[in-house]
Amino acid sequence: MKRILATAVVAVAQLALVGVGVAPQLSARLTGDTYLVRVAPVDPIDPFRGAYVALDYPDLARQDADAWTDGLGVVDDGRSGDVYVPLVEQDGVWVAADWTRRRPADGPYLACDDRSWQVRCGIESWFLPQEDARAAEDLLRGGAVAELRVDGRGNAAVVDVRAP
Repeated sequence: MKRILATAVVAVAQLALVGVGVAPQLSARLTGDTYLVRVAPVDPIDPFRGAYVALDYPDLARQDADAWTDGLGVVDDGRSGDVYVPLVEQDGVWVAADWTRRRPADGPYLACDDRSWQVRCGIESWFLPQEDARAAEDLLRGGAVAELRVDGRGNAAVVDVRAP
């Protein structure tokens, strides 16, 4: 009986950890509002990793970022942790305002993290069916927008990538 109980406790704990891991993306998809942002490919489709594309968001990058920095850039203030990217609408798409370490009181924003070597907001990659990969790659080369869903806490998820 103790063995069954221990197995059940371990299984429930593992399910809880999975829930914690996907909660931000799930929250964004279910409760978030839709925002369109310009997107460009960083990485072409890799047949060994499947239909995965690393995405770049030129309008969300820091204005003072070096040209050699991939992704959104870095916050070079000697600290690491939460970074917030407020969004403002400009010509039908959303762009970044000044990045901050303080959670904005109002307006849409992305909750990001710079604990690794670059800022991550949870929208850096896009997965799609293998048969759609080539068409998506061509679309991205020609200029596209990503449809993001962003919840009230700044959690974001890529829902679609399409022509503007």
